[in-house]
Amino acid sequence: MSPAVAQNLALLLFLPWFLILGVLFWVYPRQPRGARRVVFDLVSLAASVIAFLLSIHWAHAVADRDHGSMWAQILATAVGYGVFLAVLGAAFALRTRVLRPRG
Repeated sequence: MSPAVAQNLALLLFLPWFLILGVLFWVYPRQPRGARRVVFDLVSLAASVIAFLLSIHWAHAVADRDHGSMWAQILATAVGYGVFLAVLGAAFALRTRVLRPRG
């Protein structure tokens, strides 16, 4: 396996699930849907994916290879998935406060 594929294997495996979670984040709740909401959702989804990528590369680099060659992949997948969910969950919780009507 090439090193580029090895470092991004977690993303390749989780991409379908991330698409499902991303669509649910985008769709729920259906209203209000204005320009501010669209921008907030796009930034939140991009931040989740970027945080995921940074965390899997970090975890892959710091994994102790004494536990076997697959340990780096297992650690990267677990850490990356947790980071993705944490960022998306925080964005979901903050969305109502950030997009509250002003006035």
